[in-house]
Amino acid sequence: MEVLKAVAQRRRTHDDVVLLCVGQPSTPATQVVLSAAADALNTDTLGYTEAVGTLALRTAIAGHYADQYRIEVDPDQVIVTTGSSGGFLLTLLAAFDAGDLVAITRPGYPAYRNDIVSLGCRLLELDCGPEVRYQPTVAMLEGLPEKPSGLVIASPANPTGTIIERSELAAISAWCEANDVLLISDEIYHGISFDRPTDSAWQFGRESVVVGSLSKYQSMTGWRVGWLLVPDALRRPVELLQGNLAICAPAISQAAGVAAFGPDARAELDGHVRRYAANRDLLLARLPELGITSFAPPDGAFYAWCDIGHLTDDSQAWCAQVLAETGVALTPGIDFDPVQGRRFMRLSFCGTADELNEGLDRLVRYVG
Repeated sequence: MEVLKAVAQRRRTHDDVVLLCVGQPSTPATQVVLSAAADALNTDTLGYTEAVGTLALRTAIAGHYADQYRIEVDPDQVIVTTGSSGGFLLTLLAAFDAGDLVAITRPGYPAYRNDIVSLGCRLLELDCGPEVRYQPTVAMLEGLPEKPSGLVIASPANPTGTIIERSELAAISAWCEANDVLLISDEIYHGISFDRPTDSAWQFGRESVVVGSLSKYQSMTGWRVGWLLVPDALRRPVELLQGNLAICAPAISQAAGVAAFGPDARAELDGHVRRYAANRDLLLARLPELGITSFAPPDGAFYAWCDIGHLTDDSQAWCAQVLAETGVALTPGIDFDPVQGRRFMRLSFCGTADELNEGLDRLVRYVG
């Protein structure tokens, strides 16, 4: 968000910004979703819904798990939230007390760390480097000096784009259940992967919390609709917290969101994924022009986690300077990894190929 604030400041004086920093699709919601929203505006009261979300949307989400993962999910096991961010916070509040130890990966999405610490929980960062494809392993968990109360994973992950192998996800799920550790599986980038399957934690057990969202694959970030699949013991606490903290997710977004799971939407959305895949191939071919030969293999999402240690030991200052001198906006790695992040940046490839090429051309000239 600080990068986007700097982008807004540059746009006041320059009309040259290329966004290679954004964590959202460059496309709007699908036509069927927009039509459903218009219908809801004209025909629905759009008042409060049930705290857990409308039955229509929860049924659509449950159907999605049957179609994509071949698992049976009851609509009553689904809780619709104000984006996945709201769902993650509800999970932390319902599942943990102040002082509980919660583990996350490093590098990882910075809001995990900030939310956990802000609620008074203790944070355990798992140092996940390239040798484990920036993802945790059971061997890593077995070696911990203290067993955590919870473990947060993401697959595909932000900022690396890596996907946890099916066998490893099954093993992590089994380890967490055997050790009474709540597994929280962030699956908001599901649907965006490149020749690698994505598995849901609920394929391997129902004692974990699955976090989903309409934001990424469905291209609906600002509509603020996410969901949780929760074990029975957490359903009522999460429902009560949702009713107190948010009342419900936005009614118009829920009404429109039902259409996001239909075949017409999928045809349009899969076209976006094909563009991401082409951009990924373009980016991987051109990164060596910047001297970047070490990066996480982006199996999914739309990011490359790039080692720029040959260019800087302060990625935050370097990215700010790049924006000031070239108009190319990049995301420094320090938020994602407070230990090693000063030599990394996250580069997003969710825009058009022309934008990506233009940004890379400017960077090549800058570092050359």
